[in-house]
Amino acid sequence: MSAMPELPEVEITSRLLSRVLEGAEISSALAPGINALKTFDPPLSALEGERIVGVRRRGKHLIVDVSGDLALLIHLMSAGRLQLYDKRAGPRDRTSRLLLRVRTNARGGVAPSSGSPFGGQGGQELELRLREFGSKQAAWVKLLRAGELEQEDSLATLGPEAWPEPPSLEDLLDAPRPLHALLRDQRVIAGIGRSWVDEILWEAMLSPYKRGADLDTDEAVRLRDAVVQTLTDAIAHYEQVVALPIPDKLPMPLRIHRHQGEPCPRCATKLEAVHFEDYVIAYCPACQTEGRVLKDRRLSRLLR
Repeated sequence: MSAMPELPEVEITSRLLSRVLEGAEISSALAPGINALKTFDPPLSALEGERIVGVRRRGKHLIVDVSGDLALLIHLMSAGRLQLYDKRAGPRDRTSRLLLRVRTNARGGVAPSSGSPFGGQGGQELELRLREFGSKQAAWVKLLRAGELEQEDSLATLGPEAWPEPPSLEDLLDAPRPLHALLRDQRVIAGIGRSWVDEILWEAMLSPYKRGADLDTDEAVRLRDAVVQTLTDAIAHYEQVVALPIPDKLPMPLRIHRHQGEPCPRCATKLEAVHFEDYVIAYCPACQTEGRVLKDRRLSRLLR
C-alpha cells in the first residue's frame, strides 16, 4: 500500500469517479464495515433510488453529492481507497467498509480508457466501494444532508485549500512552528501531508525546520509557488497514468520523500532524513539546510 492519500491522490480519485458516476442511480447502499459509518440520520437506505450528482474533493476528504439533498463525506485516512468495480464484492471480501451499487446513466459516460471496463456504453451495473487495508479500520464515512455539510466539524475546521489557488502564505504560516508541521496542519492549509510536504519544501529550497514566522516575503512567495507547482505536476502525472479501476497503490511521482540516501535530483548531494516514530522527513542538505545535516531522532535515541 502507498502512504495516506493526500490532495493529488484524492483529486484524481474524485475526477475519475465523477466522470463515470455522474447521473448514476443508486440501487442499494450497504455498510459491511459498520464501524466506518459514523452517522445514523438520515439512514443509509435514504440513498436508494437517488442519483449521484458528482464526486468532489475538499482537503483530503471525498464528497459524493447525491440527489435528494444528500451527501456522503468520506475520509480515507491512511489505508482507505474509494474504488469502482464492474462486479460485486465477493462473500469473502474483508476490506469493504461501504458498498454503493449503482446503474450508470444509459446515455453513456466518458469514452473508456484503453482496456478499461468503464465508460462508453452507459447503463452499466457498477459497485463503488470504500475499501480499507490493514487492521486499524480508521477510514470513515458520514451520510449528511447537503445543508449540513459545511458545518460538519471535519470540514468546518479546515484551512484554505492548498490547490489550485492557495492564499498568500506569509500571513497564513506566521507562527513559531516548523514549516514541515505547519504545512501538514489541516487547520492551517488543507490537503498536504507527509509525502508531498517533503517535495514542496525541496522545490522551494527551504528547511523543514525553518519556522513559519521567520519566512521573509520572497521565501513565502517561493513556497506558495512550490505548493502550486508540485501539486499541479502530481495531478497532471496521475491524469496521464491512472485510469479506472483505480489501483490500490498509485504511482506517486516522488523525488525526495522516501529517497533518502539517493542523490538530490537538483544538485546530486546525498539526500538525508530525520526519522520519527511513525514518519520520516527527507531533505537535501545542500539545497535546503545550508549544508547542515539535521539531527536524526532515531540516532539520538540509540545513543541514550
